[in-house]
Amino acid sequence: MGDNSILNLCLFLTFVSFLSTCFHGPCFSYEVRRGGGGSPYNSVAVSSFSYPKTQLRPFDWRYIKVDLPPWFSSMSVSLESDVDLDPEKIKNIPSSKLPIICLREGSPPLPDVYNISLAGLVLEAISNAPFADIRGLQNAELCYPMQQNMSVMVTNEQISPGAWYWGLFNGIGPTRTQSKMINRGPVYSFSGNISVEGCATPSMWGQYCNQTVDLLSCADNYNLSENLSDTKLSNQTAENVIFCRNSNGNSCHGGLEPKIYALDVMGIAGQLTIVAANVKLNETASSNGTWNASGIALMCYARHGAIPQATLHDYSANISEEPLVISSPKVGRWYFAVHMNVKACYILDWLVFECPEGKAGFNCSWERYTLQTVLRTNPYFEADYVPISEKISSDSANFPLEPLLSNSLNEGKLEVSWTYFLLDIPSGAAGGNLHIKLPSGAKTNFEIYAKYGGLPSLDSWDYHYANTTSSSNISMFPKPYYADDQTASFYILYIRGGTWSFGLRQLNTSETASKNQTTVSISLERCPRRCSSPHGKCQSSMDASGLIIYSYCSCDRDHGGFDCSIEIVSHKGHVWQSVALIASNAAALLPAYWSLHQKAYAEWVLFMSSGVSSGLYHACDVGTWCPLSFHVLQFMDFWLSFMAVVSTFVYLADIDEASKRTIHTIVAIMTALMAAAGPTSSTNIALVTAIGALGLLTGWLIEFCTKNRSLPFTTEFHWNVLYGWQTVKRWLHNLVKTLRKRFRWGFVVAGFIALAMAVISWKLETSESYWIWHSMWHVSIYTSSFLFLYSKVDAVDEESGGPPDGNYELTRQDSFSRG
Repeated sequence: MGDNSILNLCLFLTFVSFLSTCFHGPCFSYEVRRGGGGSPYNSVAVSSFSYPKTQLRPFDWRYIKVDLPPWFSSMSVSLESDVDLDPEKIKNIPSSKLPIICLREGSPPLPDVYNISLAGLVLEAISNAPFADIRGLQNAELCYPMQQNMSVMVTNEQISPGAWYWGLFNGIGPTRTQSKMINRGPVYSFSGNISVEGCATPSMWGQYCNQTVDLLSCADNYNLSENLSDTKLSNQTAENVIFCRNSNGNSCHGGLEPKIYALDVMGIAGQLTIVAANVKLNETASSNGTWNASGIALMCYARHGAIPQATLHDYSANISEEPLVISSPKVGRWYFAVHMNVKACYILDWLVFECPEGKAGFNCSWERYTLQTVLRTNPYFEADYVPISEKISSDSANFPLEPLLSNSLNEGKLEVSWTYFLLDIPSGAAGGNLHIKLPSGAKTNFEIYAKYGGLPSLDSWDYHYANTTSSSNISMFPKPYYADDQTASFYILYIRGGTWSFGLRQLNTSETASKNQTTVSISLERCPRRCSSPHGKCQSSMDASGLIIYSYCSCDRDHGGFDCSIEIVSHKGHVWQSVALIASNAAALLPAYWSLHQKAYAEWVLFMSSGVSSGLYHACDVGTWCPLSFHVLQFMDFWLSFMAVVSTFVYLADIDEASKRTIHTIVAIMTALMAAAGPTSSTNIALVTAIGALGLLTGWLIEFCTKNRSLPFTTEFHWNVLYGWQTVKRWLHNLVKTLRKRFRWGFVVAGFIALAMAVISWKLETSESYWIWHSMWHVSIYTSSFLFLYSKVDAVDEESGGPPDGNYELTRQDSFSRG
């Protein structure tokens, strides 16, 4: 992609960032910052995003995309969270409960898929230094445990321009995508600000924009391709070479200050070479006569996308003695830093070796094909890639490989052929997954190499797969992948937008010739393996800025992993869990039977409905049968369960039916709101118990007021009640006597024990042990209701303490009607 295209894209992204920031946070400014003292710099604020406080529930994650334009100088990140982890105990925390933050170039990070992310997990405070190690996809991600306060600034000397993704995860692992019956655990929140600064002058670079960068260009007067035979690069041919000299002429410098150059590689090239010509001491240095030209060392350090340093670079060479050669350079801007041991002058020559269209390799002997994007008829971006070639038909997404293969050449004792395929991934498709599949009817000797921005080789690649017939059976592709002697199928998850090259290296081509045809399919898909349907569904979400869409798999109760291919619960375990969760609701028959025995028909209907709705809800939750929608069944389960608990408390008060209906109506409204707003909240059990206790106290107050409303409330009575010890003692004695006669206290204690077991079961519920503890909850809560109901005895005469009169209920109702 040319400079203008990149510039236009970055300007567009900056404009979008401006609009988004103005609506959601402070807008960026163009204030030019100038340093004082010995560190002058000239930088401008490019963008600044402020992210509001956001919660991360267990196994939740958020992505934040930051676009760094080519002229950026630094990225500052400041995050605040309520995570409070002891650094000494982090190593003992399982990854499924560890909150982490990751950084990845080009696409969203996946720390539970790329094993290298966990292997490189830094268990220390976040700092600037390790970010320099993020180079290439072989070290794709850098992860840290989340901290309360994180502040880091990354410069253009550490990372390259482009799209960078921050990922915040509250627990990782296969269960991250598993659907859970309940999702309890620590909930963390974070907020922060990310700002980007850039250099106001294109020719200035560095963290403080105080380093001058000379852009190497190939003007007509400096194109030396015709004079190639007169240089150290005479082994190349002028037909495939662009050979130029620095238009600025001689460069004279030395000492501690290096000279920085930049060169844009516009397309797929086979080789980039840098060499110094006319090296000589400058006049000042040569006057002392201690050095001659042969003693001058010009160390040239090269790095893609960022300024190289002596300790941080991709390639290096003493270009006064030999050329700096970069095989298959990546597309984009390369930076070169020239260090010299003395003050000297030189002219910098550079060469880019490119093969003709359709050819690749150092001698242009291999075949190269550009793949055409064929969009699928989906509402989301999915596409197939097919070669643009007259050798095959492009009607199908699966194309034959044999007509496209290169002729073999000898590499030592092996006959080898390389065939290259180039494709372009749109920048907005970074949340998609590239699927490569090579089925064959016979054994194949293919090795597959993938590289971003350039042609792969044995020494330079980002991903690599070698099948079982080669000398090494290894795969650097992220899971999921599948391969045997006849088939290779794998994905590049969340592939980076830009130009990708795939190299197929076939060994012993003459021996493996077969009539069976190998077909290849390359496609960009939303979710890998269709989420192992029917074990999962493909979902889409947006990053924190709301500008980027990415896809992920939402798995069922028994499976997990990025593609739902990992079995977390076996079939036998699923059956046991289903039986336990459904059958445990049979405990509702205990309070329902006793309610029916006592002719408390309202309570009987409530307990039976609660048990049935809970059984149906869990049958739907485990995937057995859903007579209604999941949310309706969930609401009914929790609401009727709350009502059953409160109804048990209200039943213990000896009040009339009208008062009971009033209390039940109020409680029904309150518990319905609780069940609709947050049915699985851990605070609900305390709220329901409190509401039930309040209902019981209200019932007792109504009962007390009803039975004592005929007492003469005279001044003498008030005096006796308030100050007459004998009256108070007699009243307390009657109250204790009534309570002793009202309840079977052994069953009351047993009811509280069962209720405590229910509370403990509720608290012990986790995603892994939910089925066993929630089954215990069913048994405990219904058993406690039965024990409380059974603990209430028939009404007694509080004054006499004798057994109840057979006409007690009728007499009490008659007295109420006459009152």
